[in-house]
This record gives sequence, C-alpha cells and structure tokens, in this order.
Amino acid sequence: MAWEIVVGIETHTQLLTKSKIFSGASTAFGAAPNTQASVVDLALPGALPVLNKAAVELAIRFGLAVRGTINKRSVFARKNYFYPDLPKGYQISQYELPIITGGEVRIDLPGGGKTIRLTRAHLEEDAGKSLHEDLNGMTGIDLNRAGTPLLEIVSEPDLRGATEAVAYARTLHALVRWIEICDGNMQEGSFRCDANVSVRKAGDEKLGTRCEIKNLNSFRFMEQAIEFEAKRQIGILEDGGSIEQQTRLFDPDRNETRSMRTKEDAQDYRYFPDPDLLPLLISEADIERIRSEMSESPEAKRQSYEQMGVPSYQAALLTSSREMADRFDKEVRNRPQAAVLALANLMLGPVSARLNEEKLDIVYVNVVLGELGTLAERISDHTVSSASAVTSILPIIWNGKELVDDVIEKHGLRQISDTGAIEKIVDEVLAANAKQVADYRAGKDKAFNSLVGQVMRRSQGKANPAQVNEILRRKLQAG
Repeated sequence: MAWEIVVGIETHTQLLTKSKIFSGASTAFGAAPNTQASVVDLALPGALPVLNKAAVELAIRFGLAVRGTINKRSVFARKNYFYPDLPKGYQISQYELPIITGGEVRIDLPGGGKTIRLTRAHLEEDAGKSLHEDLNGMTGIDLNRAGTPLLEIVSEPDLRGATEAVAYARTLHALVRWIEICDGNMQEGSFRCDANVSVRKAGDEKLGTRCEIKNLNSFRFMEQAIEFEAKRQIGILEDGGSIEQQTRLFDPDRNETRSMRTKEDAQDYRYFPDPDLLPLLISEADIERIRSEMSESPEAKRQSYEQMGVPSYQAALLTSSREMADRFDKEVRNRPQAAVLALANLMLGPVSARLNEEKLDIVYVNVVLGELGTLAERISDHTVSSASAVTSILPIIWNGKELVDDVIEKHGLRQISDTGAIEKIVDEVLAANAKQVADYRAGKDKAFNSLVGQVMRRSQGKANPAQVNEILRRKLQAG
C-alpha cells in the first residue's frame, strides 16, 4: 500500500531586536539566569506591556519578502495555558487577526522547484526556559527568554516528506537571515521548527490525523524525526489502529519520537483579545518606507546571477546566504563574462571546501578583497590552469597577505599557451614513446592519457591542458 507523507511547518523566528517585544529588558543571549527579566516579563501586578515598534517593522519586512498580505489592523490575544516558565499563565500572541496572512516560499528540489504556501505569520512573545541539569533532581526556571519577540511562520500542509520539509526549512532559514530579521542561530534557539506530520493513502484528498513534533533545532534532526514519525504512523494504520492527535518530542539519541501530551486545539487555549494592548494599526506609508529600505531579495539576486550565465543550481547556492552573495558581488564586479562562471566554481568548490575544513564562514575569509575575482579571471583567460590555481595559488593567498599576480610571477606559475612551444614538447614525447603511440592507434584509449601526462610533466605542469589535448590528438590522428 502506497502512503503519502504530509508535513506542515511552524517556525518560531526570534526577531533581531535589542529589547523584548513588550518590555525594555535585553534580548542578549548568554546572561546569567533571571538577570534579563523585567517586571513586565515577570507579570508583577500592575505591570503593563508596551509594544516594541522594531519587532513590528521586522515582521513587515518578512511579509514583503514572501509577498504576503500585511494587515493594516491586527490584534494581540491571550493564549491561556499553565506552564512553570510562563509567569502570566498566558502567552501574548496573535490569533484571529495576525499581522501577515498568506505569502509563499519557493524551494529547490532535485526534480525542480516547488512553491510552498504560507498560512500566516504572527507576532508573539517567547516563554522562559525550564532547567533540569545540575540541580540535584530539581527543576529551575530561567525567565531571560520570557518576552523575547518571535515571528511564528506557519506553512500550509504543502510539503511531502522529510526531504521537502528540510528544503523548506533551509530556504526559510536563509531568507530570514538574508532580510536581517533573525540571526538564524539554531543552537541558541533563534530559529526553531515544529513539524506537523500526517500520512494518508496515495491519492486521498483528506488529510490524516497529525502529530506535532516540537522544537526541532537542526535540519538533520528534522529529517530524522519526520521519517521516524511517518513510519510510526504508517505502522499503526497498517495494523488496523488509528492515530491519536498529540504533541511529540524527538529523542536524537534513540532516533525516535515519543509522546509529550495530547495535542490541544485552538479552543483549549481560550484565546481572547488582550485588554492591555490596543489593536496594531499599520499605515501604507509605513509599509512603503520599509519596502524602500529593503535590499534585493534572494530570488531576484539569483535571477540576476542566472542572467550573468551562472547555472541555476550554482545561483541558488550563491544566494543561500547574504554573506556569500555579498562576497561574490564584490569579487565579480567589473570582471569579463568569462570570469563569472570561473568565480562561481572557485567559490562554491575549493573556497567552500576550505571553509568547511576550517569551520569558518565566508565572512572570515582572509583573502584580499578582489583577489578571488582576479584568480577566477586568470583561470578564465588561461594565464594559469585550474589545478595550479587551486593547489598552488589559493593556499598562498589564503593568508590575506599575497596577491594573485605576484604569486604567479614569483613562483613561475604562468601557463604555457604558446602553440609552437607546446607542439615542440608534444613532438618530443611522441618521439620517445613509440609503443604508446602504436597502442593508441590500435584503439587503446588509455595510452592517450599516458601521453598527456608525460607532456604535462615535461612542461612542469605549465602547458595549457586543453591545447595539449587538441595538439596531441591532431598529431596522433595525422600520423
């Protein structure tokens, strides 16, 4: 029996504000427990919330980026539930009238692109944190996070399986960092996803009963959790059972999800408008001002790279982070067309590989600004070979003290592209290797590679490989 896995994602994105959404307390990470909780965050009697304008503007920025509807009037509501890290006994959120409705996020998949619809994005405050370690069997409460501004982004159940869900989460993660509304730090809780997973028989229109997997803070855990949960549900249904709607947690050590509580519905939270907060009113002028301040979107940037001749897959990788795209833009500026693709290959290949080895981000590359572009240009105009660029030049300029052209001259790395000089070396190799010449002419293709290797050795690796291949093949066929 064929089953279809249906996934919807709820993403809690911590907004990049210096203070909390309803108080002036700091949002800085890493402070000692309970040192960044104001009277508002602690819900002391008589303390009233005051909305943070910066949080609203960052939410509007997101709405513009995903082409959603920014509602001119939205309302804050009280979401009532009891939990030790929620001092008020309710969370201030938005329900019936959120700040953003609709919108879409386009994801790249092996078989092509897919557009994922968004249901809504609403502003809310975060809760505190329960601490269970190093407390002699007791639980501690840290309220530093209480009141931290969040934008909860809810997708439609348009995702089919773990691969699509991870692609969506990665794309959304890149987007919120690109438009600078969130730092995206998953280890610090700045970007957390809940996955709503259900299964149904292939071809069915009706959605199955969903289970929500809470607080997935890595893309790898998200993939593992969804795959396990889907198998769990399919096993129950194939055994004749039924799925209970519930909230589950993922245990990465055991690679399994386990029940946390029965899943609540909206009515269980007894939402009602918060009497301490006026409706949020946004003017068209505010929206247009924020629109004018935003930079080019990742999608528009990717399209511009494709127009420059960069393949779509590489263009998507170059725009996967704002920092990568910024560096590419600075390096490619005023370069000839032939250098553009060489630069994309260089940055996504050997440069990215070295960054991964050293566990560094592109912003920490020490190479003198502009020199990656120069190296790409020297590759594209055949001044140096690709192999020489990667193995000899890049390691030297990596320290940020050397320039490409100086390295080429200092170490004698200029490629031999003079046809006459290459022909002379080829003639010498052919004359000294009569057996391999005969083998090639007898149909043994491996002999050709051996002859190419000998030409390159005689030239000390400086001969233009393309010219070597062309000249060698021509001479062998002519003979």
